[in-house]
Amino acid sequence: MIKTPILLQDLRKKIYIQAKSEKTWRFWGIYVHMCKIETLRESYRLARKNNGAPGIDKMTFEDIERNGVESFLHQIHNELKSETYYPLRNRLKEIPKASGKGMRKLLIPSIRDRVVQGALKLILEPIFEADFQQGSYGYRPSKNAQEAVQRIADDLVKKKGNVIDADLKDYYGSIRHDILLTKLAKRIKDPSVMRLLKLIIKAGGKSGICQGGSLSPLLSNIYLTSVDEMLERAKEATKIVIQGKSYTNLEYYRWADDIVILVDSYQKWEWLFKAAYKRLREELSKIGVTLNTDKTRLVYAEKGKTFSFLGFRFKRIRTRQGKEGVLRLPKIESRTKLLRKLKEVFRQHRSHHVRQVIDEINPILRGWVSYFRIGNSSQCFAFIKDWVEKKLRRHLMYAQKRQGFGWKRWSKETLYKTFGLYNGYHLLKVPPVQLGLINLDTKF
Repeated sequence: MIKTPILLQDLRKKIYIQAKSEKTWRFWGIYVHMCKIETLRESYRLARKNNGAPGIDKMTFEDIERNGVESFLHQIHNELKSETYYPLRNRLKEIPKASGKGMRKLLIPSIRDRVVQGALKLILEPIFEADFQQGSYGYRPSKNAQEAVQRIADDLVKKKGNVIDADLKDYYGSIRHDILLTKLAKRIKDPSVMRLLKLIIKAGGKSGICQGGSLSPLLSNIYLTSVDEMLERAKEATKIVIQGKSYTNLEYYRWADDIVILVDSYQKWEWLFKAAYKRLREELSKIGVTLNTDKTRLVYAEKGKTFSFLGFRFKRIRTRQGKEGVLRLPKIESRTKLLRKLKEVFRQHRSHHVRQVIDEINPILRGWVSYFRIGNSSQCFAFIKDWVEKKLRRHLMYAQKRQGFGWKRWSKETLYKTFGLYNGYHLLKVPPVQLGLINLDTKF
């Protein structure tokens, strides 16, 4: 009798339940699931959806699809099954930092290697997801940035106004391979999986991990789990119970290497504020990571000071009704990055029809606005909307070899209804925590 193959989604769910119920269980026999064509096919689909740049072999998705996706996946399957697969060297690419100062180095794997990493992630993610803490939000299947932003605003209103705005120095480059592999081995007993993980990790050099890889976000979360656990212990040890209700005096939120810790701003908890900062540095030093002193700040939000997280700038205010409130404003750097991206589209499509230009900029605008519409973004949205309208008018006038903006030639109705320019600049009134937003591609 032939057993019915377990669907990938069902397999991930079973793995998660096992990992959640037995915290010390080490998984074996999982390499075979990672090698399956079904797993590789799903990994390729997710990689194709991201549509990243080619690696050092210069092979693009178009090249793969021209020669046949199935033959490409079967070749990977055979190499993995016979354990003759070896990752290629990563391609180095430098991109400007968000601050505009200096360049950020990205190591980009080939598409072939991304598919293998993605397949590994599909099997390993439910194992380690069971161990991750509540304060970890980055790159997790049931978490999103909007939820973290909303919760931070709620905590600030609840008088958690002493903020440690922490940034890690060269985090991805600081990760020690021996520590990472030890953390992985606590849950993985399969020698073939550990061998493959070691090959992938070492492909980026003697230390650090590839920041542009499919597996990197999961590995980065695994590496910092001990820091999250320390903060959870501090949160639990300092909570108080009043009339049967428990209240925390410390909360934390982490997205990859960005961490904010919020401590109660009452004077008696000043010691906790200082102790949390000290313990954070100590816990990071255990895994060879240091704080970026230029970007890490101790902020007293109660005194009107601001801090930034996930592209938003947070500021405590008093509303017109005299109540405590929090402004969540898009950072100027976030807006500048968007405008640079749009400007590049207009430059590259200067001689193209206006509808082609709109087809390119609409998804960019839609994604950016959808992300920032949970905050106090009205003025920022108005600025962007006006900027895009003027840029589009100049494009139309350039096509007719004329100067100016063509105020009388094209009405706003023409831009939005006739040409189809994006116009969804409304704010979201319902807190995202209530929406139950999840990543449908990776849930289990």
